Amino acid sequence: MKIESLKNDRVKKWVRLKDKKERDKTGTFLVEGDHLVTEAKKKGVVLEIITTEDIKEARIPTFQVTKEIMKKITEQVTPSNIIAVCKKTEETFMPGPLLVLDDIQDPGNLGTIIRSAVAFGFEEIILSEKTVDVYNPKVIRSTEGMLFHVKIFRENLPEFLEKIHDEYLIFGTDVQDGVLVEDSIIPTQFALIIGSEGQGISKEVRKYCDKFFYIPMKDVCESLNAGVSASILMYEISKGKKYE
Repeated sequence: MKIESLKNDRVKKWVRLKDKKERDKTGTFLVEGDHLVTEAKKKGVVLEIITTEDIKEARIPTFQVTKEIMKKITEQVTPSNIIAVCKKTEETFMPGPLLVLDDIQDPGNLGTIIRSAVAFGFEEIILSEKTVDVYNPKVIRSTEGMLFHVKIFRENLPEFLEKIHDEYLIFGTDVQDGVLVEDSIIPTQFALIIGSEGQGISKEVRKYCDKFFYIPMKDVCESLNAGVSASILMYEISKGKKYE
């Protein structure tokens, strides 16, 4: 089906998906570019395809639009030739290694953390209520499609940690009181908490930590950003494999 008017109701609906409230209301979001659309199709979450090209998709409604319409829908400076409207999925929580993110604000950091989580075997991620929207277009792009390879849940962290505390060993990060990952025994069920870029782990969440890790570095470098820190710690944990 061809659409050539910016006033078309479908176009207006797609444009509204740039807003978080609309994504939450409809349970849908946009992914842009061939790679991300391919990953979304593998996951089976694509509802519609929007493209500037004359292509046909089996069993997926496809709309050919003008470059002007595509520019209106996208948030990229250089619009892609293909966008998919995807549905959010309801995931089932399964016991195992958890990555917990306490108020991560930067979309790029969240995307990096998701990619690293997939790379190092953290299949479930818990987001605090104030963590940036995982369906933010910048987050989606920076995951490079790895968003579709993890289960993501949004929780009130103190309440969630209170529920799992008896069954999970909970690790935080602390440059003063932390220990090296390589000197630690990691149980099968554990949670690794990464704090926000500006404040680190909040006081309300910190009290649930059983142990703290730190990353050794040169004195001239006081800290690493959340994405880098999370990636290093997940790598070190996966490399050690010291599971009880």
